[in-house]
Amino acid sequence: MTVLPSASLTEKNTYKPTPVKKKHNPLFTRLFHWEYWSFGVIYTPIYFYWFFLCLRARSLFFFSAANPSIENGGFLMEHKSDIYNLIPKQYYPKTLFIPTGFSVADIISRIDKEGFVFPVIVKPDIGGKGRGVKKIVTKEQAAQYIFQSNFPMLVQDFINFEMEAGIFYYRYPWQQKGNISGIVAKEFLTITGNGIATVEELLLQKPRYALQLPALQKLKEINFQEVVEKDEKRILVPFGNHARGAKFIDAADKINIRLTESIDAICKQIPGFYYGRLDIKFTNWEDLNEGKNISIIELNGAGSEPTHMYDPSHSLFFAWREIIRHWKILWRISTWNHKHKGYPYLTFTQGIRMFKDNKKNDKKLGEI
Repeated sequence: MTVLPSASLTEKNTYKPTPVKKKHNPLFTRLFHWEYWSFGVIYTPIYFYWFFLCLRARSLFFFSAANPSIENGGFLMEHKSDIYNLIPKQYYPKTLFIPTGFSVADIISRIDKEGFVFPVIVKPDIGGKGRGVKKIVTKEQAAQYIFQSNFPMLVQDFINFEMEAGIFYYRYPWQQKGNISGIVAKEFLTITGNGIATVEELLLQKPRYALQLPALQKLKEINFQEVVEKDEKRILVPFGNHARGAKFIDAADKINIRLTESIDAICKQIPGFYYGRLDIKFTNWEDLNEGKNISIIELNGAGSEPTHMYDPSHSLFFAWREIIRHWKILWRISTWNHKHKGYPYLTFTQGIRMFKDNKKNDKKLGEI
């Protein structure tokens, strides 16, 4: 039976948090922890090096040649559906691409026909930083998401592996073997009940979680006044996204020859992919080393950050050093592809249009 959005589904979230004493001041949390600073504040001091690379490449948009099979090199505005089509199917979740122009009833029918079992993941075909990504538990929630969306989207199997990591991979086009330059392990936004405090009160007890409260309050599926049973652990956001409350941990100690060989073997099966980060869910580190029981939930290209730098134990100077190191790798790959393989850079007009389109897209996704 197809579930259509009722009047109640179209109403805005009317949740109003009850007054509680905050354990942490979000302003001070942001001020004294650089990992929460804005993109511009973190990157502006080192842009001189980026423009130095642009000058050497004689292009502001040299990065677009890094991954020639991915739109814009995977920097911005690339279609996730196109990227999944490059990856061997055994390495990513079952995925259904849904273009615009279909009714809610038609889309729900397609989801049923393709054999998806709830919960599922829905997300925009174009987007980043977790914008618009949701775990959908029921057909009613799916109908609500579809009703509110006016963009192409993807429906994917929810991968119930407990662990997630971001693996930064690169391979110089003139070399046979690729490399892993960093790994970030991710801890999802999880609360543990004490039988007394509400969900909201538990969130306010941790600085990282308190920062996420305004965004979480937009999620209708969370009951913030619920008292969580003692010792019950509950994952509120099942995505390993820093902007959605996940804690990033530098797992460089997990890099080894076997893992590098396994990831390299997978990435070589992805045509035209030389530089980027694979966000992978997996069962345990042993299986990940062998390249089994894994699922690539995202593949990011030239716009990838070395997210292991967001480990709270790292300084801002460490982050700058890692960003610059990866920019240099990106420059070497892109300029070699351009010079020796003839892959073009984006023109100035194309590059400016990409940034303008991305700004519009971010605004649209921010309304979901």
